Amino acid sequence: MIVHSNRVVRDLTTRAIVRTPGRNFKRCISDHPLHHTVNVSIALEQHKKYCQTLQDLGVDLIELEPDDTHPDSCFVEDTVVVHGDRAMITRMAKESRRGESDKVEEVLSQFKQINRVVESGTLEGGDVIHFPDSLLCGITKRTNHAGADQLQQWLNVPVHRIEDPTIMHIKSHVTYLDRGIILLNPRYLGSPFLESLTKIVLPPEESHSANTLTIDGVVIMSSRHNKTSRLVREAGFDVLQLEMSEFEKCDGALTCLSIIF
Repeated sequence: MIVHSNRVVRDLTTRAIVRTPGRNFKRCISDHPLHHTVNVSIALEQHKKYCQTLQDLGVDLIELEPDDTHPDSCFVEDTVVVHGDRAMITRMAKESRRGESDKVEEVLSQFKQINRVVESGTLEGGDVIHFPDSLLCGITKRTNHAGADQLQQWLNVPVHRIEDPTIMHIKSHVTYLDRGIILLNPRYLGSPFLESLTKIVLPPEESHSANTLTIDGVVIMSSRHNKTSRLVREAGFDVLQLEMSEFEKCDGALTCLSIIF
């Protein structure tokens, strides 16, 4: 593998790369039953509120220009996995998405050492959960073992795995909040790596509410997931809820819209 850049900036600033939905956002890849009702204008307002929330929590934003060529390009998380001083540019399972990472790589190369997943590996950021000393990678429809192997080799960090080829991304089902606490779809109870963690088990009617974003102890959640948000508050977290309807119709959620580093 080739390291494309050795320029590394070390500081304590929390940054996020974000990208506004493009004009063709409605053509996003999605199996959601309401996909046909996606409203780009509403999506833009929701994205603006999302970005403002990150800024209010002290995150410095790096805003990329919209990419009208790639309808899913606002879901920047899928393009890269960042850990420490290194970043692994992913290789999307869907060929139509593979150009989304070019601008992300250009920006991140100013801060991180960069490498790329190569064939036959596939890897998407929505399948990688960050823990304090390791990563958890879903082996799913979008990420395979070869991709996870390359991720572990480049980032030099333990990469645990949950294999479920029936799902798109593991972060729709498991998310690390903080302080050793996870949100968990009950279907993954018994997964060996998760045994030692404190679990908030999702209510059956909100089984896809695990995709949340924690910034400095504040958990950002979808406004639709009120039962789950109550459980998170009871666990001692502050919670902010945002309307995410248009991104949910494109099989996206909170973590998908930013690269936090």
